[in-house]
Amino acid sequence: MPYFKQPKYLQSLMLLQWPLSYLAMFWILQPFSVYLLFTCLWPLPVLYFAWFFLDWKTPEQGGRRSAWVRNWCAWTHIRDYFPITIQKTKDLSPEHNYLMGVHPHGLLTFGAFCNFCTEATGFSKIFPGITPHLATLSWFFKIPFVREYLMAKGVCSVSQPAIDYLLSHGTGNLVGIVVGGVGEALQSVPNTTTLILQKRKGFVRTALQHGAHLVPTFTFGETEVYDQVIFHKDSWMYKFQRHFRSIFGFYFCVFYGRGFHQDSTGLLPYSLPIVTVVGEPLPLPKIEEPSQEMVEKYHALYMDALCKLFDQHKIQYGCSETQKLLFL
Repeated sequence: MPYFKQPKYLQSLMLLQWPLSYLAMFWILQPFSVYLLFTCLWPLPVLYFAWFFLDWKTPEQGGRRSAWVRNWCAWTHIRDYFPITIQKTKDLSPEHNYLMGVHPHGLLTFGAFCNFCTEATGFSKIFPGITPHLATLSWFFKIPFVREYLMAKGVCSVSQPAIDYLLSHGTGNLVGIVVGGVGEALQSVPNTTTLILQKRKGFVRTALQHGAHLVPTFTFGETEVYDQVIFHKDSWMYKFQRHFRSIFGFYFCVFYGRGFHQDSTGLLPYSLPIVTVVGEPLPLPKIEEPSQEMVEKYHALYMDALCKLFDQHKIQYGCSETQKLLFL
């Protein structure tokens, strides 16, 4: 049966494969591996964990991407559910390396995941010669099996050694950083364009040290696909969220969307368009030890470029003419 004839609930089930795959690997494969240690199959987990420790540094040395995993048909179902698309404003030359700011974070970063971690939207055809890497929390790569899955999709650690490696080995590498980080997830509510960027300048310093071009991107619709319950800063729930983040590195967000039926409430995102617009690269000089003034200069230029990118496309993708980016 052709995909476009499939019922909406089947698309929804395919969409759930993404978050559920992480849960399955963590809550099923981890205990199962321990269980195997006490069976006649004990050599299998022993060999894997031995290799796991020998392979410990691979996530910080370019990873191990798989074209097969990036082309799984599941990603096209996720793409078509919303749908998710990517728009190019300028070509990216394979002769340079790029550090890309990904905005906004949203709750589950569907746009960045689909566009840069898979080939569902045709990244390799749109940007030939460019190898994308989306940076995420480093501790994910310390979890057996989860690390293999992430590396296969081209995801890298957001640690400084991992980014330095990619920007200093060859050309045509693009490292995407969700600059607002997990803190921006709490800002993810519909009809808002609030970004945590004002004091986030480390990515600019890193780009200067490697002479990498800065690429602004904005994903329209990312904050529209879920409603989130926002708690007052004096509430016990907000304090719990902050405590949760201090332990696990990300916020425990309370959110909801639609159910399997169009008019029901559930944990599925609303099927609204998500469009990632990739802006024009901002060339930077290579300065091994950039001064604070130099970092401030290019950080301001980057923010201006991001604002222009947003203003040029906001009406086309559902924002009002008067809507502006708010930097925290």
